[in-house]
Amino acid sequence: MKNSRSESYAKAGVDITAGYKAVELMKAHIARTRNEGCLDDVGGFGGCFGLPMGMEEPVLVSGTDGCGTKVKLAILMDKHDTIGIDAVAMCVNDIICVGARPLFFLDYIACGKNYPEKIAEIVSGVAEGCVQSGAALIGGETAEHPGLMPKEDYDLAGFAVGIVDKKKIIDNKKMKAGDVIIALPSTGIHSNGFSLCRKVFDIDNNNPELYVPREELSGKTIAEALLTPTRIYVKSILALLESVEVKGISHITGGGFYENIPRSFPDGLGAKIEKSAVKVLPIFDLIAKFGDVPERDMYNTYNMGVGMVVVVSPENVDTALQILKSKGDDAYVLGEVVESDEGVILC
Repeated sequence: MKNSRSESYAKAGVDITAGYKAVELMKAHIARTRNEGCLDDVGGFGGCFGLPMGMEEPVLVSGTDGCGTKVKLAILMDKHDTIGIDAVAMCVNDIICVGARPLFFLDYIACGKNYPEKIAEIVSGVAEGCVQSGAALIGGETAEHPGLMPKEDYDLAGFAVGIVDKKKIIDNKKMKAGDVIIALPSTGIHSNGFSLCRKVFDIDNNNPELYVPREELSGKTIAEALLTPTRIYVKSILALLESVEVKGISHITGGGFYENIPRSFPDGLGAKIEKSAVKVLPIFDLIAKFGDVPERDMYNTYNMGVGMVVVVSPENVDTALQILKSKGDDAYVLGEVVESDEGVILC
């Protein structure tokens, strides 16, 4: 006997069977992310997770975000296996700034039409981001929105929950003038400022120049450089926190240096950074050149090659650099903490 409800729903533009197939295809990816806290399998009405024991005052820390209009480029390039890394990164990189270890992640995919293979490809990237951060992918939702968005379009967002012992929450009250600011390099644009990128490179019109290999990008095309996944800093920062007192951590996202660095600073202190110290990636030079974007706007929009900064005492700099580099982040000294109400002094 045919399912009349499914048939009626299909006529309205929603394919229930495609949803079932997408879930089956993504199960193998989700299995990669299982950790000691997972209590059930995908498919239930809620994801269950057991909290780790041993903390005096466990505090849950949550973060939610999406990938912005970077999704537009993934759709144009028909490459969907890395955008999920960005979704995870934007959440876990935020909660690690508090000192929290990610526990689990849930995703939400809205699409014009559910193509199971595409959805599974997107989730494969989400799973990879979870593996990189140590979080379990314990659930999610795929919603088909016919008439609300074109069939080929989709959007991706999610949220992460982490945990930290209250006494180990990053405390910027210990920060003082003379402390050192360390930069953790980014992999590129990450997931911010793509509305400007779309205008600068005429992405919406699928500008052919996007796909021409460029010497400045070591043979990569602009599109490839822009779609490079966001770096996930969780394991590097967790290793650092085990050995060094960290007085502040900033995830450099939308708003660039000027908005994000001061977020981890107490009142009366600012960040003095020499522009010559910033290891600017070539993609940012191209954005400034193609779009005639003023320097301050660049530093107020993009990470400029610095995905995260941490503040430590001068005596801990060498140890911090050694730990971060051992985890794959070629960290370097970016500047120093000074008495100032300006937030960021870029000179």
